[in-house]
Amino acid sequence: MIDCKPIDTLMDPNVNLLPDEGKAFPDPGRYRRLVEKLNYLTMTRPDVSYVVVVVIQFLNSHCDSHWNVVFRILRYIKGAPGKGLVYTDIGNLDIVAYTIAYWVGSSSDRRSTFGYCVLIGCNLISWKNKKQKVVAKSSVEAENRAMALTTQELIWLRYLLQEFHFCNIGIMSLICDNQAALHIASNPVFHEAK
Repeated sequence: MIDCKPIDTLMDPNVNLLPDEGKAFPDPGRYRRLVEKLNYLTMTRPDVSYVVVVVIQFLNSHCDSHWNVVFRILRYIKGAPGKGLVYTDIGNLDIVAYTIAYWVGSSSDRRSTFGYCVLIGCNLISWKNKKQKVVAKSSVEAENRAMALTTQELIWLRYLLQEFHFCNIGIMSLICDNQAALHIASNPVFHEAK
């Protein structure tokens, strides 16, 4: 690892990982230990969070192609050793959450992947990347589920800040890039079609 060449991108966009594709990796314990350490690293490095979620799916069925992605993550980390979280006090307690869903994010089980990040002022304080528990029928459904899960996080954070006696909690905003999902979420008379 000391002599490896650093890279600027985490994952090759042309790589589509599937279980049991390619030759089995000879040392399953090594793969598992390294992926678990990378998962721990995501607590302070949200930039690697999504790709780590992808490789975690293959803890029990990993191949050379999965190891290559893990090795690529290490090369990325080597090229960006100073990245991490930095917090500044700007006196603003406005809470903004950004959410996104990747419909059919996994080609192996067709479940969508969602992610969110929550900022207080300009400080990132919460983030998550995870597969949704059910298969969404459309991108709008996947985005609505992501918005609902992000809203749960926002409510929890508001209660947490109140518990710590932060009196001047600002506006809470949820940002989503899917216009149809936003329309459904903001329509008080919308009912499911039968």
